[in-house]
Amino acid sequence: MTDSSFSLFERAGLDREVARQAVAEALTGADDGELFLEYIQSEALQFDNGRLKSASFDTNQGFGLRAIAGEAAGYAHSAEISEAAIRRAGEAVAAVKGGHSGTYAAPPPGTNRSLYTDENPLGSPAFGEKVKLLEEIDAYARAKDPRVRQVTIGLQGTWQVVEILRADGHAVRDVRPLVRLNVAVVAGDGKRQEMGSYGSGGRTGFGDFVKRESWQFAADEALRQALVNLDAVPAPAGTFDVVLGPGWPGILLHEAVGHGLEGDFNRRKQSAFSGLMGQKVAAEGITVVDDGTLDNRRGSLTVDDEGTPSNMTTLIENGVLVGYMQDRQNARLMGMRPTGNGRRQSYAHIPMPRMTNTYMLAGNRDPGEILASVKDGIYAVSFGGGQVDITSGKYVFQCTEAYLIENGRIGAPIRGAMLIGNGPTDLHRISMIGNDLGLDRGIGMCGKHGQLVPVGVGQPTLRIDQLVVGGTQTR
Repeated sequence: MTDSSFSLFERAGLDREVARQAVAEALTGADDGELFLEYIQSEALQFDNGRLKSASFDTNQGFGLRAIAGEAAGYAHSAEISEAAIRRAGEAVAAVKGGHSGTYAAPPPGTNRSLYTDENPLGSPAFGEKVKLLEEIDAYARAKDPRVRQVTIGLQGTWQVVEILRADGHAVRDVRPLVRLNVAVVAGDGKRQEMGSYGSGGRTGFGDFVKRESWQFAADEALRQALVNLDAVPAPAGTFDVVLGPGWPGILLHEAVGHGLEGDFNRRKQSAFSGLMGQKVAAEGITVVDDGTLDNRRGSLTVDDEGTPSNMTTLIENGVLVGYMQDRQNARLMGMRPTGNGRRQSYAHIPMPRMTNTYMLAGNRDPGEILASVKDGIYAVSFGGGQVDITSGKYVFQCTEAYLIENGRIGAPIRGAMLIGNGPTDLHRISMIGNDLGLDRGIGMCGKHGQLVPVGVGQPTLRIDQLVVGGTQTR
Protein backbone atom coordinates (compact mmCIF):
# COMPACT_ATOMS: atom_id res chain seq x y z
CA MET A 1 0.00 0.00 0.00
CA THR A 2 1.53 3.32 -1.05
CA ASP A 3 0.84 7.04 -0.96
CA SER A 4 -0.84 6.99 -4.36
CA SER A 5 -3.31 4.23 -3.45
CA PHE A 6 -4.69 5.40 -0.13
CA SER A 7 -6.97 8.34 0.68
CA LEU A 8 -8.68 8.83 4.03
CA PHE A 9 -11.47 10.82 2.37
CA GLU A 10 -12.13 8.03 -0.12
CA ARG A 11 -11.89 5.37 2.58
CA ALA A 12 -14.52 7.19 4.64
CA GLY A 13 -16.73 7.95 1.62
CA LEU A 14 -16.40 11.65 2.42
CA ASP A 15 -16.32 14.33 -0.27
CA ARG A 16 -13.31 16.59 0.29
CA GLU A 17 -15.16 19.78 -0.68
CA VAL A 18 -18.08 18.96 1.62
CA ALA A 19 -15.59 18.47 4.47
CA ARG A 20 -13.85 21.76 3.64
CA GLN A 21 -17.16 23.64 3.74
CA ALA A 22 -17.97 22.15 7.15
CA VAL A 23 -14.52 23.16 8.43
CA ALA A 24 -14.87 26.66 6.97
CA GLU A 25 -18.23 27.16 8.72
CA ALA A 26 -16.79 26.00 12.05
CA LEU A 27 -13.70 28.20 11.79
CA THR A 28 -15.31 31.41 10.53
CA GLY A 29 -13.94 34.20 12.76
CA ALA A 30 -11.18 31.99 14.19
CA ASP A 31 -7.50 32.93 14.00
CA ASP A 32 -6.43 29.49 12.81
CA GLY A 33 -7.32 25.81 12.93
CA GLU A 34 -7.53 22.66 10.85
CA LEU A 35 -9.10 19.27 10.31
CA PHE A 36 -6.59 16.52 11.06
CA LEU A 37 -7.42 13.03 9.76
CA GLU A 38 -5.43 9.95 10.72
CA TYR A 39 -5.29 6.30 9.78
CA ILE A 40 -2.74 4.12 11.57
CA GLN A 41 -1.80 0.45 11.61
CA SER A 42 0.45 -0.80 14.40
CA GLU A 43 2.06 -4.14 15.13
CA ALA A 44 4.02 -5.23 18.20
CA LEU A 45 5.63 -8.56 19.09
CA GLN A 46 7.41 -9.36 22.35
CA PHE A 47 9.47 -12.49 22.92
CA ASP A 48 10.35 -13.29 26.54
CA ASN A 49 11.48 -16.32 28.54
CA GLY A 50 11.94 -18.39 25.37
CA ARG A 51 8.44 -17.86 23.99
CA LEU A 52 6.28 -15.36 22.18
CA LYS A 53 4.75 -13.49 25.10
CA SER A 54 2.48 -11.13 23.19
CA ALA A 55 1.56 -10.11 19.67
CA SER A 56 -0.87 -7.43 18.56
CA PHE A 57 -2.04 -5.81 15.37
CA ASP A 58 -4.27 -2.74 15.59
CA THR A 59 -5.94 -0.42 13.12
CA ASN A 60 -7.29 2.95 14.20
CA GLN A 61 -8.61 6.02 12.46
CA GLY A 62 -10.36 9.27 13.26
CA PHE A 63 -10.22 13.03 13.04
CA GLY A 64 -9.56 16.03 15.23
CA LEU A 65 -10.95 19.52 14.54
CA ARG A 66 -9.33 22.57 16.11
CA ALA A 67 -10.36 26.23 16.27
CA ILE A 68 -7.92 28.83 17.64
CA ALA A 69 -9.08 32.18 19.04
CA GLY A 70 -6.31 34.22 20.62
CA GLU A 71 -4.68 32.11 23.33
CA ALA A 72 -7.61 29.70 23.50
CA ALA A 73 -8.14 26.58 21.43
CA GLY A 74 -11.24 24.45 21.02
CA TYR A 75 -10.71 20.81 20.09
CA ALA A 76 -13.08 17.96 19.27
CA HIS A 77 -12.28 14.51 17.92
CA SER A 78 -14.07 11.38 16.80
CA ALA A 79 -13.31 7.90 15.53
CA GLU A 80 -16.14 8.34 13.02
CA ILE A 81 -15.05 10.16 9.86
CA SER A 82 -18.23 11.55 8.30
CA GLU A 83 -19.80 14.89 7.40
CA ALA A 84 -22.21 14.60 10.32
CA ALA A 85 -19.41 13.93 12.81
CA ILE A 86 -17.32 16.84 11.48
CA ARG A 87 -20.29 19.20 11.75
CA ARG A 88 -20.95 18.10 15.33
CA ALA A 89 -17.30 18.71 16.11
CA GLY A 90 -17.59 22.12 14.42
CA GLU A 91 -20.43 23.11 16.74
CA ALA A 92 -18.30 22.14 19.74
CA VAL A 93 -15.11 23.98 18.74
CA ALA A 94 -17.00 27.10 17.61
CA ALA A 95 -17.84 27.79 21.25
CA VAL A 96 -14.21 28.76 21.91
CA LYS A 97 -14.62 31.86 19.74
CA GLY A 98 -17.26 33.48 21.92
CA GLY A 99 -17.35 37.05 20.68
CA HIS A 100 -13.92 36.71 19.07
CA SER A 101 -13.61 37.67 15.42
CA GLY A 102 -10.21 37.01 13.90
CA THR A 103 -8.69 36.86 10.45
CA TYR A 104 -7.92 33.31 9.40
CA ALA A 105 -4.15 32.82 9.19
CA ALA A 106 -2.36 32.14 5.92
CA PRO A 107 -1.61 28.46 5.24
CA PRO A 108 1.85 26.98 5.78
CA PRO A 109 4.19 26.84 2.78
CA GLY A 110 4.20 23.75 0.61
CA THR A 111 7.02 21.28 0.08
CA ASN A 112 7.97 18.71 -2.54
CA ARG A 113 10.41 17.04 -0.17
CA SER A 114 9.85 13.51 1.17
CA LEU A 115 12.08 12.25 3.97
CA TYR A 116 10.97 8.61 4.08
CA THR A 117 9.28 5.90 2.07
CA ASP A 118 5.47 5.75 1.92
CA GLU A 119 5.38 1.96 1.75
CA ASN A 120 3.75 0.03 4.58
CA PRO A 121 6.51 -1.82 6.49
CA LEU A 122 4.20 -4.15 8.41
CA GLY A 123 3.72 -6.75 5.68
CA SER A 124 7.40 -7.69 5.27
CA PRO A 125 8.67 -9.88 6.74
CA ALA A 126 5.47 -11.84 7.27
CA PHE A 127 4.23 -12.54 10.80
CA GLY A 128 5.54 -16.11 10.87
CA GLU A 129 8.97 -14.98 9.72
CA LYS A 130 9.04 -12.34 12.47
CA VAL A 131 8.31 -14.97 15.12
CA LYS A 132 11.10 -17.20 13.74
CA LEU A 133 13.45 -14.21 13.80
CA LEU A 134 12.71 -13.54 17.48
CA GLU A 135 13.31 -17.22 18.28
CA GLU A 136 16.64 -17.04 16.46
CA ILE A 137 17.74 -13.91 18.31
CA ASP A 138 16.80 -15.50 21.64
CA ALA A 139 18.77 -18.68 20.87
CA TYR A 140 21.78 -16.68 19.67
CA ALA A 141 21.94 -14.51 22.81
CA ARG A 142 21.55 -17.48 25.16
CA ALA A 143 24.31 -19.41 23.42
CA LYS A 144 26.79 -16.53 23.72
CA ASP A 145 27.39 -16.83 27.47
CA PRO A 146 26.28 -19.28 30.20
CA ARG A 147 25.51 -16.34 32.49
CA VAL A 148 22.55 -15.26 30.35
CA ARG A 149 19.39 -15.73 32.40
CA GLN A 150 16.76 -13.90 30.40
CA VAL A 151 16.38 -12.48 26.91
CA THR A 152 13.57 -10.10 25.94
CA ILE A 153 13.10 -8.98 22.36
CA GLY A 154 10.63 -6.44 21.04
CA LEU A 155 9.72 -5.75 17.43
CA GLN A 156 7.34 -2.86 16.72
CA GLY A 157 6.12 -1.05 13.63
CA THR A 158 3.52 1.51 12.61
CA TRP A 159 2.21 2.89 9.34
CA GLN A 160 0.45 6.23 9.69
CA VAL A 161 -1.38 8.27 7.05
CA VAL A 162 -2.35 11.85 7.95
CA GLU A 163 -4.30 14.40 5.94
CA ILE A 164 -4.64 18.00 7.07
CA LEU A 165 -7.39 20.16 5.60
CA ARG A 166 -7.76 23.87 6.32
CA ALA A 167 -10.82 26.07 5.94
CA ASP A 168 -9.17 27.85 2.99
CA GLY A 169 -8.88 24.56 1.10
CA HIS A 170 -5.15 24.12 1.69
CA ALA A 171 -4.49 20.38 2.06
CA VAL A 172 -1.39 18.45 3.13
CA ARG A 173 -0.79 14.72 3.20
CA ASP A 174 1.96 12.63 4.78
CA VAL A 175 2.56 8.87 5.00
CA ARG A 176 4.83 7.89 7.91
CA PRO A 177 6.42 4.49 8.56
CA LEU A 178 8.18 3.76 11.85
CA VAL A 179 9.91 0.58 13.07
CA ARG A 180 12.02 -0.49 16.04
CA LEU A 181 13.91 -3.58 17.22
CA ASN A 182 15.00 -3.87 20.86
CA VAL A 183 17.00 -6.59 22.65
CA ALA A 184 17.41 -6.77 26.43
CA VAL A 185 19.59 -9.35 28.20
CA VAL A 186 19.78 -10.19 31.90
CA ALA A 187 23.04 -11.85 32.98
CA GLY A 188 23.63 -13.32 36.42
CA ASP A 189 26.47 -14.53 38.61
CA GLY A 190 25.38 -16.13 41.84
CA LYS A 191 22.67 -14.00 43.43
CA ARG A 192 23.59 -10.89 41.48
CA GLN A 193 22.16 -10.09 38.08
CA GLU A 194 22.32 -7.08 35.76
CA MET A 195 20.62 -6.02 32.54
CA GLY A 196 21.84 -4.56 29.27
CA SER A 197 19.85 -3.41 26.25
CA TYR A 198 20.27 -2.22 22.71
CA GLY A 199 17.70 -0.94 20.23
CA SER A 200 17.51 0.61 16.79
CA GLY A 201 14.86 1.93 14.46
CA GLY A 202 13.72 4.65 12.10
CA ARG A 203 11.19 5.79 9.52
CA THR A 204 11.74 2.94 7.10
CA GLY A 205 10.92 -0.72 6.65
CA PHE A 206 12.19 -3.57 8.82
CA GLY A 207 14.75 -4.62 6.19
CA ASP A 208 18.03 -3.25 7.55
CA PHE A 209 17.10 -3.96 11.17
CA VAL A 210 16.30 -7.66 10.70
CA LYS A 211 19.44 -8.49 8.72
CA ARG A 212 21.57 -11.04 10.53
CA GLU A 213 24.50 -8.68 11.09
CA SER A 214 22.15 -6.04 12.54
CA TRP A 215 20.29 -8.18 15.05
CA GLN A 216 23.46 -10.03 16.05
CA PHE A 217 25.11 -6.69 16.78
CA ALA A 218 22.08 -5.68 18.87
CA ALA A 219 22.20 -8.93 20.88
CA ASP A 220 25.98 -8.66 21.32
CA GLU A 221 25.72 -5.09 22.59
CA ALA A 222 22.92 -5.92 25.02
CA LEU A 223 24.94 -8.83 26.41
CA ARG A 224 28.12 -6.74 26.56
CA GLN A 225 26.38 -4.05 28.61
CA ALA A 226 24.87 -6.64 30.97
CA LEU A 227 28.28 -8.24 31.57
CA VAL A 228 29.91 -4.83 32.08
CA ASN A 229 27.31 -4.00 34.70
CA LEU A 230 27.78 -7.41 36.30
CA ASP A 231 31.41 -6.48 36.95
CA ALA A 232 30.61 -2.93 38.03
CA VAL A 233 31.57 -1.47 41.40
CA PRO A 234 29.32 0.90 43.39
CA ALA A 235 29.32 4.43 42.00
CA PRO A 236 31.05 7.12 44.04
CA ALA A 237 29.10 10.11 45.33
CA GLY A 238 30.42 13.63 45.04
CA THR A 239 31.30 16.31 42.52
CA PHE A 240 33.29 15.16 39.50
CA ASP A 241 34.35 16.17 36.03
CA VAL A 242 32.08 14.10 33.78
CA VAL A 243 32.64 13.01 30.19
CA LEU A 244 29.51 12.14 28.22
CA GLY A 245 29.86 9.79 25.27
CA PRO A 246 28.47 10.59 21.81
CA GLY A 247 24.99 9.75 20.53
CA TRP A 248 22.38 8.52 23.03
CA PRO A 249 23.71 10.60 25.98
CA GLY A 250 22.12 13.50 24.05
CA ILE A 251 18.94 12.42 25.86
CA LEU A 252 20.23 14.51 28.76
CA LEU A 253 20.42 17.54 26.46
CA HIS A 254 16.92 16.74 25.15
CA GLU A 255 15.39 16.71 28.61
CA ALA A 256 17.44 19.23 30.54
CA VAL A 257 17.62 21.85 27.76
CA GLY A 258 15.37 20.91 24.84
CA HIS A 259 11.99 21.13 26.58
CA GLY A 260 12.95 24.52 27.96
CA LEU A 261 13.34 25.80 24.38
CA GLU A 262 9.81 24.88 23.26
CA GLY A 263 7.69 27.89 22.41
CA ASP A 264 4.73 27.34 24.72
CA PHE A 265 6.86 27.18 27.88
CA ASN A 266 8.60 30.40 26.90
CA ARG A 267 5.45 32.28 25.89
CA ARG A 268 3.99 31.48 29.30
CA LYS A 269 7.34 32.28 30.96
CA GLN A 270 7.49 28.82 32.50
CA SER A 271 10.95 27.99 31.17
CA ALA A 272 14.35 28.69 32.70
CA PHE A 273 15.19 30.21 29.27
CA SER A 274 12.24 32.65 29.20
CA GLY A 275 13.24 36.20 28.27
CA LEU A 276 16.82 35.26 27.39
CA MET A 277 16.62 35.52 23.59
CA GLY A 278 19.89 36.93 22.24
CA GLN A 279 21.72 36.33 25.50
CA LYS A 280 24.57 33.99 26.35
CA VAL A 281 23.06 30.80 27.78
CA ALA A 282 25.89 28.32 27.18
CA ALA A 283 29.64 28.09 26.93
CA GLU A 284 31.52 29.29 23.86
CA GLY A 285 31.34 26.86 20.94
CA ILE A 286 28.02 25.24 21.86
CA THR A 287 25.46 25.10 19.05
CA VAL A 288 22.23 23.17 19.51
CA VAL A 289 19.72 22.50 16.72
CA ASP A 290 16.39 20.77 16.27
CA ASP A 291 16.38 19.11 12.87
CA GLY A 292 13.30 17.36 11.52
CA THR A 293 14.74 17.12 8.00
CA LEU A 294 17.08 14.12 8.38
CA ASP A 295 16.18 11.25 6.05
CA ASN A 296 14.60 8.19 7.72
CA ARG A 297 15.37 9.35 11.28
CA ARG A 298 12.95 8.48 14.06
CA GLY A 299 12.09 12.09 14.91
CA SER A 300 11.92 13.37 11.32
CA LEU A 301 8.76 14.67 9.66
CA THR A 302 8.18 15.77 6.09
CA VAL A 303 5.49 18.04 7.52
CA ASP A 304 4.42 18.47 11.13
CA ASP A 305 0.90 17.77 12.41
CA GLU A 306 -0.29 21.24 11.39
CA GLY A 307 1.04 20.87 7.83
CA THR A 308 4.15 23.02 8.25
CA PRO A 309 7.27 21.60 6.56
CA SER A 310 9.89 20.54 9.09
CA ASN A 311 13.06 22.61 9.45
CA MET A 312 16.54 22.60 10.85
CA THR A 313 16.07 25.20 13.58
CA THR A 314 19.08 26.62 15.37
CA LEU A 315 18.26 27.05 19.06
CA ILE A 316 21.63 27.97 20.57
CA GLU A 317 24.42 29.32 18.37
CA ASN A 318 27.94 29.59 19.77
CA GLY A 319 26.45 29.81 23.24
CA VAL A 320 23.77 32.42 22.41
CA LEU A 321 20.03 31.69 22.51
CA VAL A 322 18.72 32.41 19.01
CA GLY A 323 15.52 30.40 18.57
CA TYR A 324 12.63 28.41 19.97
CA MET A 325 10.72 25.43 18.59
CA GLN A 326 7.29 26.67 17.53
CA ASP A 327 3.89 25.48 16.45
CA ARG A 328 1.57 27.88 14.63
CA GLN A 329 -0.39 29.22 17.61
CA ASN A 330 2.56 30.01 19.87
CA ALA A 331 4.59 31.43 16.97
CA ARG A 332 1.78 33.83 16.12
CA LEU A 333 1.33 34.94 19.72
CA MET A 334 5.09 35.50 20.11
CA GLY A 335 5.52 37.28 16.78
CA MET A 336 7.75 34.50 15.42
CA ARG A 337 7.53 32.03 12.56
CA PRO A 338 6.38 28.41 12.88
CA THR A 339 9.33 26.03 12.74
CA GLY A 340 7.55 22.77 11.87
CA ASN A 341 7.40 21.55 15.48
CA GLY A 342 3.62 21.33 15.93
CA ARG A 343 3.15 17.69 16.91
CA ARG A 344 0.43 15.48 18.41
CA GLN A 345 0.28 11.86 19.53
CA SER A 346 -2.83 11.09 17.48
CA TYR A 347 -6.06 12.57 16.11
CA ALA A 348 -7.40 12.53 19.69
CA HIS A 349 -4.75 15.04 20.84
CA ILE A 350 -4.23 18.74 20.26
CA PRO A 351 -0.88 19.78 18.73
CA MET A 352 1.80 21.61 20.69
CA PRO A 353 5.47 22.54 20.22
CA ARG A 354 7.56 19.37 20.40
CA MET A 355 11.10 18.35 19.52
CA THR A 356 12.01 16.26 16.44
CA ASN A 357 15.74 15.36 16.32
CA THR A 358 17.55 17.59 18.81
CA TYR A 359 21.34 17.52 18.99
CA MET A 360 24.50 19.49 19.67
CA LEU A 361 26.88 20.11 16.79
CA ALA A 362 30.44 18.78 16.86
CA GLY A 363 33.43 20.72 18.15
CA ASN A 364 37.10 20.26 17.31
CA ARG A 365 38.50 18.18 20.19
CA ASP A 366 39.55 14.57 19.83
CA PRO A 367 37.53 12.27 22.16
CA GLY A 368 40.76 10.69 23.43
CA GLU A 369 42.07 14.12 24.32
CA ILE A 370 38.89 14.85 26.28
CA LEU A 371 39.20 11.66 28.32
CA ALA A 372 42.91 12.24 28.90
CA SER A 373 42.17 15.69 30.35
CA VAL A 374 40.25 14.23 33.31
CA LYS A 375 42.29 13.02 36.26
CA ASP A 376 39.46 11.79 38.48
CA GLY A 377 35.97 11.64 37.01
CA ILE A 378 33.11 9.71 35.43
CA TYR A 379 32.61 8.56 31.83
CA ALA A 380 28.87 8.13 31.09
CA VAL A 381 28.03 6.13 27.97
CA SER A 382 24.32 5.37 28.28
CA PHE A 383 21.32 6.65 30.23
CA GLY A 384 18.01 5.30 31.41
CA GLY A 385 15.20 7.20 33.12
CA GLY A 386 15.36 10.73 34.43
CA GLN A 387 13.33 13.61 35.83
CA VAL A 388 13.41 17.27 34.80
CA ASP A 389 11.79 20.44 36.13
CA ILE A 390 11.20 22.70 33.11
CA THR A 391 10.83 25.89 35.16
CA SER A 392 14.09 25.54 37.08
CA GLY A 393 16.00 23.31 34.66
CA LYS A 394 16.96 20.89 37.46
CA TYR A 395 17.38 17.26 36.41
CA VAL A 396 18.31 13.81 37.70
CA PHE A 397 19.41 11.07 35.27
CA GLN A 398 20.31 7.43 35.84
CA CYS A 399 23.41 6.05 34.09
CA THR A 400 22.91 2.56 32.66
CA GLU A 401 26.54 2.27 31.55
CA ALA A 402 29.30 4.35 33.14
CA TYR A 403 32.95 4.07 34.17
CA LEU A 404 35.45 5.70 36.45
CA ILE A 405 38.10 7.89 34.81
CA GLU A 406 41.45 7.51 36.56
CA ASN A 407 44.42 9.63 35.43
CA GLY A 408 42.95 10.16 31.98
CA ARG A 409 42.08 6.49 31.38
CA ILE A 410 38.81 4.60 31.49
CA GLY A 411 38.74 2.55 34.68
CA ALA A 412 36.28 0.20 36.36
CA PRO A 413 32.60 0.17 35.37
CA ILE A 414 30.26 1.59 38.02
CA ARG A 415 26.63 0.92 38.90
CA GLY A 416 24.02 3.13 40.49
CA ALA A 417 25.40 6.44 39.22
CA MET A 418 22.98 9.38 38.97
CA LEU A 419 23.84 12.69 37.32
CA ILE A 420 22.28 15.62 39.18
CA GLY A 421 22.34 19.12 37.80
CA ASN A 422 20.69 22.14 36.25
CA GLY A 423 20.43 22.36 32.46
CA PRO A 424 20.94 26.12 31.99
CA THR A 425 23.78 26.17 34.53
CA ASP A 426 25.52 23.08 33.19
CA LEU A 427 25.58 24.46 29.64
CA HIS A 428 28.21 26.85 30.98
CA ARG A 429 30.17 23.99 32.56
CA ILE A 430 30.89 22.32 29.20
CA SER A 431 34.60 22.89 28.68
CA MET A 432 35.45 20.54 25.79
CA ILE A 433 33.39 19.50 22.73
CA GLY A 434 34.39 16.46 20.68
CA ASN A 435 34.60 16.17 16.91
CA ASP A 436 32.61 12.91 16.93
CA LEU A 437 28.96 13.96 16.65
CA GLY A 438 26.73 10.89 16.85
CA LEU A 439 22.96 10.47 16.66
CA ASP A 440 21.03 7.93 18.69
CA ARG A 441 20.06 4.56 17.22
CA GLY A 442 16.39 5.40 16.68
CA ILE A 443 14.77 4.46 19.97
CA GLY A 444 13.61 7.73 21.57
CA MET A 445 10.12 8.53 22.81
CA CYS A 446 9.27 11.89 24.38
CA GLY A 447 6.44 12.62 26.79
CA LYS A 448 4.78 16.00 27.32
CA HIS A 449 1.38 16.77 28.85
CA GLY A 450 0.45 13.10 28.53
CA GLN A 451 1.34 12.81 24.84
CA LEU A 452 4.09 10.54 23.46
CA VAL A 453 5.87 11.17 20.14
CA PRO A 454 8.99 9.59 18.56
CA VAL A 455 12.14 11.74 18.72
CA GLY A 456 15.85 11.61 18.02
CA VAL A 457 18.79 12.92 20.05
CA GLY A 458 22.51 13.29 19.58
CA GLN A 459 25.75 14.97 20.59
CA PRO A 460 29.52 14.61 20.38
CA THR A 461 31.70 13.59 23.32
CA LEU A 462 31.50 16.34 25.98
CA ARG A 463 33.38 17.25 29.11
CA ILE A 464 31.26 18.88 31.84
CA ASP A 465 33.21 20.27 34.77
CA GLN A 466 32.21 19.67 38.38
CA LEU A 467 28.89 17.90 38.02
CA VAL A 468 27.17 16.33 41.02
CA VAL A 469 27.11 12.51 40.88
CA GLY A 470 24.84 10.53 43.14
CA GLY A 471 26.20 7.17 44.24
CA THR A 472 26.57 4.86 47.21
CA GLN A 473 30.29 5.29 47.92
CA THR A 474 31.54 8.54 49.47
CA ARG A 475 35.10 9.58 48.74
